Amino acid sequence: MASEKAPRPQTSSTESTSSGNKTGPTHVEDIHGESPEVFQERYEYYSRYPNRWSRYRQYIREPAAEMLGTMTLILFGTGVDCQVVLSMNTGVAAFPRGDWLSINFGWACGAALGVWVSGGISGGHCNPVVTLCMAVYRGFPWKKVPIYILGQLLGAWIGGFLVYANYFHAINIYEGGDGVRTLKTGALFSTYSAAYMPAANCFFDEFLGAFILMLVVFAVSDKRNGPPPPGLVPLVIFIVILGIGAAFGMQTGYAINPARDLGPRLMTAMVGYGRQVFNFRDQYWIWTPILGSLSGGLVACFVYDVLIFTGDESYINSPSASARRHFAHARHAERPMAPAGFEPDHDV
Repeated sequence: MASEKAPRPQTSSTESTSSGNKTGPTHVEDIHGESPEVFQERYEYYSRYPNRWSRYRQYIREPAAEMLGTMTLILFGTGVDCQVVLSMNTGVAAFPRGDWLSINFGWACGAALGVWVSGGISGGHCNPVVTLCMAVYRGFPWKKVPIYILGQLLGAWIGGFLVYANYFHAINIYEGGDGVRTLKTGALFSTYSAAYMPAANCFFDEFLGAFILMLVVFAVSDKRNGPPPPGLVPLVIFIVILGIGAAFGMQTGYAINPARDLGPRLMTAMVGYGRQVFNFRDQYWIWTPILGSLSGGLVACFVYDVLIFTGDESYINSPSASARRHFAHARHAERPMAPAGFEPDHDV
């Protein structure tokens, strides 16, 4: 309707005819020789894209949001790891600056703030497990999956590198010399299991952590399951990450996020830790933080959809032949911009 369109800008000046009589207000479109319809169309276009960069930005906003959100997660998470562990050396600090609970709070803050940074643009995945599960069970476009995951990996790499640069000299002191790099400090950036853990238990530990995470993520994305207001979803993420770390973080470091582990792991390999970060326990990095997390997340979402979810977004609720004959299907039940749940900005 015409009332819904943006008002056409017009000047307050008047034109004079050759006889000296004044006409009504001069419209801008008249000055540019454009019809009102063409002017209105271009006005709305340039309101959305005021310059050339704004046109390019629309193509990278979502992966860029994932990059910044995951970078925020890693800044707080690996930052608190470094502060707590490195400060245990008296050459670094007079007394320890934190404990295991500090680490749990740091990772929980990073996860919550990462969702806040990216939630309104990309949905606040910040985790390949979330992205893959949304594609499998919620109709998230598969064409976006690679660029989301690439953005998450890049953000994790950048976050890890910034923390490493910040604590570089403290790491030298803790390691006992300039340039000495072992897994004692490599574990500040990526996850490594306790020595007593057999391979199957390592896998199951990450499976269980990711299972809990995705069960909660799908619950807060289900508008028929009493979800929190959009702005409080990051608080839920804070609580679940804090709980997973406090209850299940000891044995494998609760990666529960392939990007959170692989991005900083690549960074450590590049800054001097070498191949030891990948050779640990026969490529532990593949079968525990990556495959364990992905498996746990996918199973959790399957369980939730089979037992709880009633929306047509999930293939579990695909209409039967009888339902299709009556042109019936389940109703939508997923919140917009899942999992963050913020209202999408239709003006971009």
